[in-house]
Amino acid sequence: WNEINTHLCSQPYVLFGKHSALEDLESYLFNFPSESHQVRNTGPQGSAARHMILQCVAPKGPLACARTYFFGTTHNPYLGEVYFLSQIYSAAIQAVLSGIKCYSCTTSATKAKDVAENTFLMSLDSLNLTFFEGFLFVFRIIPLTNEDSRYVIKTASLIVHDIPDLQWDRGELGSVVFSESFLESSISIQQRGTVHIRFEWIADSICKGSLIYIINSTNPLQITDDDGTCLGKVLTAADAAYVLSSSHLSTPEEGKIIFFSEGLFIHSQYGSITISKDHINKVKFYNPDSRTVASLFVEYEDSLLPHLPFPLHSSDRCLVFALLPRSKSQRAFYSKVRGLQKLHDSQEPPMAKRRGSLKTSYCQLPGQEMFLQHFALSSIGQEPIMYDHLGMLFPSAELRNIPPCQGDKVVITIITGLPGSHKKILCNFLVQLNHKCERWVVYEPAPESFSASHLQKYLSSFLESQRGTKGKPRLLVLTPGYTDVLDVVQAVLFHPDPVVQACFTIGAVTACVNPLTSFMEHRFAFPKLLEQLSQGIVSTVVFTGLTAEKKHPLMQHVQQLVRSANPTAAFILAERGAVTRDEDMNLILSESSFNEPQMLRARYVLYPGWPSPFQGNMYNVWGKVRFSDSDQLMEVSYNALSGNLRIVPEDNSDPLSQGPKETNTSCFLIFDGVGLTEDGLKDWLRLCAKQKQAKKTKKTKSTLSPQEIKSIHMTRHLEPLPPGYFYNGYQYVDIFGDKTNFHPNMEEFIKEYIAEANKEIEQFNCQLELQGQPDLFDP
Repeated sequence: WNEINTHLCSQPYVLFGKHSALEDLESYLFNFPSESHQVRNTGPQGSAARHMILQCVAPKGPLACARTYFFGTTHNPYLGEVYFLSQIYSAAIQAVLSGIKCYSCTTSATKAKDVAENTFLMSLDSLNLTFFEGFLFVFRIIPLTNEDSRYVIKTASLIVHDIPDLQWDRGELGSVVFSESFLESSISIQQRGTVHIRFEWIADSICKGSLIYIINSTNPLQITDDDGTCLGKVLTAADAAYVLSSSHLSTPEEGKIIFFSEGLFIHSQYGSITISKDHINKVKFYNPDSRTVASLFVEYEDSLLPHLPFPLHSSDRCLVFALLPRSKSQRAFYSKVRGLQKLHDSQEPPMAKRRGSLKTSYCQLPGQEMFLQHFALSSIGQEPIMYDHLGMLFPSAELRNIPPCQGDKVVITIITGLPGSHKKILCNFLVQLNHKCERWVVYEPAPESFSASHLQKYLSSFLESQRGTKGKPRLLVLTPGYTDVLDVVQAVLFHPDPVVQACFTIGAVTACVNPLTSFMEHRFAFPKLLEQLSQGIVSTVVFTGLTAEKKHPLMQHVQQLVRSANPTAAFILAERGAVTRDEDMNLILSESSFNEPQMLRARYVLYPGWPSPFQGNMYNVWGKVRFSDSDQLMEVSYNALSGNLRIVPEDNSDPLSQGPKETNTSCFLIFDGVGLTEDGLKDWLRLCAKQKQAKKTKKTKSTLSPQEIKSIHMTRHLEPLPPGYFYNGYQYVDIFGDKTNFHPNMEEFIKEYIAEANKEIEQFNCQLELQGQPDLFDP
């Protein structure tokens, strides 16, 4: 079976009736006699086919899905093979969707397959179709889970093939198939420095696999204007409406509805559906106002089930017909139907209303908006998200959490800007204006550069100095000249002392921009101009120059540049930093704008891993060195990003070189990087040389690290369980209800691991003795 899986997933096909058997699916070319593959003669014993299977495949990508369609009309009962195949297909759909759901929680293809098989068999048991336990079916996820396939489209599929005709014993009916493509999205959650939570979200490629019935081309119901129809007198003309049920197989289907004096008629993708009043138990109507969708609830008798497409079957025996606002069908219902029928006005919100807008539900997938929000963050990198930020990033009931109270924290207001931006004047203005109502403390470091460690030490000493004082102070941080404001934010939020870190919160970050001092010449901006305007960090921009000339070309150019860099920032005009309006003052001194959800989300999306990952990174190495096996001076260059290494002899014949040649040129290396230290570079150079290798000691259970034990369990946690145990997806449970996080055979796994590891260690030590000890080269 695995040999044919490749082309089954990648090839589109349409197969009718009994020509959907496994033998036909295995045939790559689908070669049939010219007349034997048509709808009219591919049913049992050459009759017309009652169903078909098809698979659609994107021509330039891995997206694919498979469906089963059924032929028939509601005027003839859905009995016999159509009803029989529909039940099996419904079980297949539930199995695939449950498998995808399991995969979303466990990321295990094996567990997902087991869950899908169990769901399928349980569904058949409930239908008294246990004979299918011995038949072959398959659940696959493609590709198998690995780090490289994290964002690759996967497919789950189930085929029930060679289904026998139990009712009439006319051979085989063919196969039913359902498959769905989906994307995986996972985010690691960080709390107290440890990544320990993983969220998985699955988005289906298409709507949830409704069973689809195709109406025959001829309409058996003759609609006339007299009273001679089977549904009585025609009350309204055909107009747009939606039909759905509470079944998980049902989605809002658009069609045409006609009201009769004795029943209803709707033509939708399911086909023509006629509902006589003899099958109707109760009718309820819900329409709170003329601007919303009006819903007609039709509760029906069991006798309607054989005439109703299987996706519309539901345990509550109720159909919902939705009439769009201001549509002809809604107006006609009010004018010609409602007064004639005994309707019960429902006070309960209709199913359509609970699902949201019908048009939105029809064109979007369940949970699509939530998945896209999740995928936007998960697809940009592996950096974890702080646990306290979940409620603001994903405002749903499942993830909603109350943010910690900021009442006892010291609020930090950050003012940044280039030299000449009048930020110091703005700072003094804020302090003088508010000194009577609040106690201000200003942190103003040396003007030449910013030091994160100095600010963090200041925050620690600030807390000590405030012990025993009354009232909550406000701290105003004034950044030095050409400083990236993100560095200042990181120094505050990631203070090495968690106690100090918990005592401060950033209220708002304001950037001062003076158009007259933002450019050197020819519109070349000074360094860090745009870094001081970062979206998601800076909430307010104060223009401190040319405020009286709003149409000045330079002013317009600077404002356009700032708006491009930070589309959400508020603009304030304050000549030389003199803020005059109370609303502007409130923006600058806000205690919460920095932590608003849109700001937080922008930081995660625009600066993934914004705790800086660049500290200690090395990007380029260049210099001249001599190796131990030669006196020749060599030029060495290496680029870490491209991996390009170049080692060539020094070229003393370069005609562009001027001056006398030195015969004893000293060796040197030049490093380009971030936060490099001399000691760190020396340690790195020593690792580049050959090292003395010592013999390895054999492993014992007591010498295994926690990481090794975790790795052993992750590798073998899906091994078969001993009698009396089962796995609930999270823990192992015995027959007495005792739970454990480790596999019951973990001790045996550890012994096998130690034995294998010691065998490799023994081989290594033997090779070391044969090769001898290489000399250590110390640079």
